Amino acid sequence: MPDLRNHTFGCAIFFLLLFFVVSGCTTEPVETNLLLPVQFSNVPEGMVLTQSRTDKIEIRISADPGVIEKINEKHIQYPADLYTDLDIDPAGASYSIGPGHYVLPVDKKRIPVDPGITILEITPSFLSVHLEKIITRTFKITVPYTGTPAQGYIVLEPSAEPASVTLSGARSQIAAIQELKTKPVDLTGAQETFKKEVPLDLENPRQYSATAPIIVVTVQIQEEQVEKTIENLPVQIRNSPFTAVIEPPAVTIVVKGPFAAMGNKNILGQIFAFIDLEGLLPGVYARNALINIPVGLGMTQADPRVFTVTIE
Repeated sequence: MPDLRNHTFGCAIFFLLLFFVVSGCTTEPVETNLLLPVQFSNVPEGMVLTQSRTDKIEIRISADPGVIEKINEKHIQYPADLYTDLDIDPAGASYSIGPGHYVLPVDKKRIPVDPGITILEITPSFLSVHLEKIITRTFKITVPYTGTPAQGYIVLEPSAEPASVTLSGARSQIAAIQELKTKPVDLTGAQETFKKEVPLDLENPRQYSATAPIIVVTVQIQEEQVEKTIENLPVQIRNSPFTAVIEPPAVTIVVKGPFAAMGNKNILGQIFAFIDLEGLLPGVYARNALINIPVGLGMTQADPRVFTVTIE
């Protein structure tokens, strides 16, 4: 006959183990906070949502740790339907929604959380938004510079294509723009004309609608034209079999040309002055000196202009 005591003891051990196993698999819900970006949609026609708004809400939730881990991976958002939340006209006419500040309640039912998650608290419980009417204005484009070109080069007035841009946006933002500029164009070390695509310099570009958000800028670079004074340039005598004396014996001239040429000794060495005495007999004459100037340079001044030539 079986021993009932041993059988009863074995059953007790089995149920005790089962209790520990079940108890070990059961976890208590935990609480945590989630920060949800607010996704605004259905902005009323002719209006724009400005930066003055509630962009995020914080919710405190309670759930199994495994569920919370999964929801953290989903990057959920709170959907705010502005047209639905702001429409106070039973007929649903959009003109019933005017510009101004609005406070919208946060609807717990819209928060896309999985089953098994309990929302304990929502902060803030209202969304603050500001709507403004959209206006349009056309601006002439200004191109600012940074840096300086290479030595001896200058920058001319830039050209922008297009030369003007039409912006649409919130009334207050458009009215605050005194001058529409591109991002600065860097000139550091520039030695030749170049083109560059440059965006408009707007603090919050997504808040505007522009006919041309990218501007093609042409920057004209030229060599700087400088002047140089050459003093006591000897006046040579040419084509005379006689002895001749020139008074004064030298001339002072001012030449103008590219910066690089003004520092080039080979180019400056090609400058000389002379008087051609061919066919002249002994006597005293008043003559102009001829100045040889290299191609690319120009003479802007000469002193004296008339010389006394004595042929013996």
